Amino acid sequence: MFYCSPLPYAQDATPYYRAIADLPWAAWLDSCGNGRFDILCAQPVTTLVTCGPCTEIAKTTNVQHSVSDPFELLRQELGTPIAAIPGFPFTGGALGYWGYDLARRMIHLPAQTQNQECLPDMMTGIYDWAIVLDHLEKSAHLVSQQRDPTTEKVLPQILARLQQNRPMPKEKFKVHGEIQSNLSRTKYESAFNTVQRYLYTGDCYQVNLAQRFAAPASGNSFAAYLDLRQLSPAPYAAFLNFPQVQILCASPEQFLQIQAGKVQTSPIKGTRARAIHDPVEDKKVAEALGQSAKDRAENLMIVDLLRNDLGKCCNYGSIQVPRLFKVTEFAQVHHLVSTITGQLAPGRDALALLQDCFPGGSVTGAPKQRAMQIIEEIEPHRRGIYCGAIGYVGFDGNMDSNITIRTLVFANNEIQFWAGGGIIADSRTDEEYQETLDKTAAMLKLLQRYGGTYQNES
Repeated sequence: MFYCSPLPYAQDATPYYRAIADLPWAAWLDSCGNGRFDILCAQPVTTLVTCGPCTEIAKTTNVQHSVSDPFELLRQELGTPIAAIPGFPFTGGALGYWGYDLARRMIHLPAQTQNQECLPDMMTGIYDWAIVLDHLEKSAHLVSQQRDPTTEKVLPQILARLQQNRPMPKEKFKVHGEIQSNLSRTKYESAFNTVQRYLYTGDCYQVNLAQRFAAPASGNSFAAYLDLRQLSPAPYAAFLNFPQVQILCASPEQFLQIQAGKVQTSPIKGTRARAIHDPVEDKKVAEALGQSAKDRAENLMIVDLLRNDLGKCCNYGSIQVPRLFKVTEFAQVHHLVSTITGQLAPGRDALALLQDCFPGGSVTGAPKQRAMQIIEEIEPHRRGIYCGAIGYVGFDGNMDSNITIRTLVFANNEIQFWAGGGIIADSRTDEEYQETLDKTAAMLKLLQRYGGTYQNES
């Protein structure tokens, strides 16, 4: 039975998150004022945590372990899809992250990189209630499908929490010492040259090369997330406070969305740092990006890859590209964004689409499997959560997810983030290295604000 209780609308959902921040598995899918909806939830009735070949399925009554396909295990927990509720993107279902290295379940990759994070490949909760803010309708609601028998008693408790002015977490966040990259300028150039050799021998067309930054840290990172969303507001942002890890995400990129069977993906390829304090120069930068033959070629390769990926689950002939090479403005950079759409085929669902398209082609290269094998060879560390996806799959079969970029991962007394870019035959070392620094600008500034130091090699 569908439950829906109206709440006071707030343009900024921070007070709503504070109200549930201390509950288990608290999560906030945050549009940062750049999108229509915010979704907040906590207290999942079931959690699924995948580490390598094994998934732990934990319920209030028991804990089980399985070596079955994690996507199939999620499908079993979601059950038969129910009717969607108009006006609500999510009224309960699976929400969490799918890490880049979950792809090892579908794609054969050599195990050459160091697993520095040692975090699960997938962490998702099955949530039976959510707070949904609609910034177009200027409304807020507590909603639930009440599929779990305990939810009826929980909902009044959540309403009571939402009426309180709960404080910020008392534990302060602190970064200790130097922020270090796993690729020095010299090592980046060496990796870049390796990619170029593969490109010129025809092994692949494009490879995404990323460097990883890390620093010791302690405390509760929620205040840092609030600063991040001010420094770099993004339409696919998120804060996940899960066991073992806090994730601070400011992703600008949509991965996969399904609404009533219509599929959409919007890959980003092509980046320029903005001239924020000079509108005339900023306009020139945007125009140059839009006219760049190199960036258009890079973008088109990924569009073709994603057309092929969507074709695995969509009706034949339904794949369209309604938007190609649109220059899109974000807080720190301009991006070149394209949009591909399709119609989900009968017998296919959101999890099948996610599995068939995973990880997103914009953060691997083309062809995907060969590009990922090269990434495994040239990058020192596993990507973990970076370049995976954060999002939801609802009880109604709808889905929305991001490409997990511009993201900080705080675990084991260390905070890490990454930045990369697609390398093609026309790429130049200096430009590509600088692009990674442009993408890290907000994250570096954030960690320096909390005590970190950074020495730029460029």
